[in-house]
Amino acid sequence: MVGLLNVGSLVLGLIAWLLPVVSLMRTTKHRAALSIMSLSACAISLILQIYYNYHLVQIEDWAALMDTIRGVVVAATVLLIGTLLLNTISLLVYRRNIY
Repeated sequence: MVGLLNVGSLVLGLIAWLLPVVSLMRTTKHRAALSIMSLSACAISLILQIYYNYHLVQIEDWAALMDTIRGVVVAATVLLIGTLLLNTISLLVYRRNIY
């Protein structure tokens, strides 16, 4: 069951990136709601990774933790920066279309 934390994190990370792209591709009035859902999916994705690392610490699997932590840090950084950039672009395009 613990392996599902990684799958859930990956799926939510993809959702976090897809929602602003959908917002950019479609003319919808719900851009702010999609942006909030995207940021929420990113946050939940990151917390699932924290729970997985917590599980590794609890079972004292130090080798797995040391092998994966660098990749987790890089992936979390890319996910967060990508999500923030996509949502910023989406909101800037929305704002430009209003005026």
